[in-house]
Amino acid sequence: MTRVAVTSRSFSRHPVLRAELLDRYDDVTFNDAGATFDRQTLTAYLQGHDRVITALETLDEPVFAAAPQLRVVSKYGVGVDSIDLAAMRRRGLRLGWSGGTNRRSVAELVIALAVSLLRHLPQATGEVKEGTWRQSLGRQLSDRTVGIVGCGHVGKDLAVLLRAFGCRVLAHDIRDFPEFFRAHGIEPTGLDDLLAAADVVTVHLPLDDSTRGLLDARRLALMSADTILINTARGGIVDEAALKDMLSGGRLAGAAFDVFATEPPEDPDLLALTNFIATPHIGGSAEEAILAMGRAAINGLEDARVPEPGVHPEGLW
Repeated sequence: MTRVAVTSRSFSRHPVLRAELLDRYDDVTFNDAGATFDRQTLTAYLQGHDRVITALETLDEPVFAAAPQLRVVSKYGVGVDSIDLAAMRRRGLRLGWSGGTNRRSVAELVIALAVSLLRHLPQATGEVKEGTWRQSLGRQLSDRTVGIVGCGHVGKDLAVLLRAFGCRVLAHDIRDFPEFFRAHGIEPTGLDDLLAAADVVTVHLPLDDSTRGLLDARRLALMSADTILINTARGGIVDEAALKDMLSGGRLAGAAFDVFATEPPEDPDLLALTNFIATPHIGGSAEEAILAMGRAAINGLEDARVPEPGVHPEGLW
């Protein structure tokens, strides 16, 4: 009999996803306790299960070795930086993964964060609540130059939305999408040139050895003092210490992060900056995205294949 474990708390408490999973499988273990797993508790939780729906939990060689009955890992969400794909391939484990299931949810959050920073909404709200009535001067998103670092599913969706604002859209990616770029008037641009030219820079990359620390102090310094930076992709891509120095020193207008190198974030000085917005990894936390990601994860329990570099997951690893 197939036994399925669900590690995700949000999947486990979602009545529709629970019902749809139970329609397909009789033996399912949900994370009803709302546990946050470390390696030891995760391996104990996986015992006796041959398939798992996982979210942000770390699945690596020691976990796979301690759960030899596991055959399929299905990803609830799109990021796979917490999964050792090479170890899965060595062991012949299959991965269920669908790209872009939360793209509109993340793209809309980026626009919300950009407008909030450009119009100084956090500061204005704080002042009103404290009794100060002052009309601060902001900037419109319309007609700004926006640089998208990483033009995968989310980057492409965001690019189309930004064109409706009349934005000039620059895109940097290691892959080329000439037909898409031509169809939507998007300018492929080198990373350094993008950082120097954009009014808004938004990051949409997976986290791997090639992207970790990509936006370091040198690259952050290429941006003008009027630029805002948004990261809704993965923590660790941007040097948070260098970012804090730039924000506090007035060398960057503002930043908004939905993801951090360590979650929850541990730098109170960064979080206290008035030109910094922090959200708790909610890019995919729209009702529509939760359903789309959950249903993709359910399908991935059957529609799965052994990871293959650059092929599965598509364009990653």
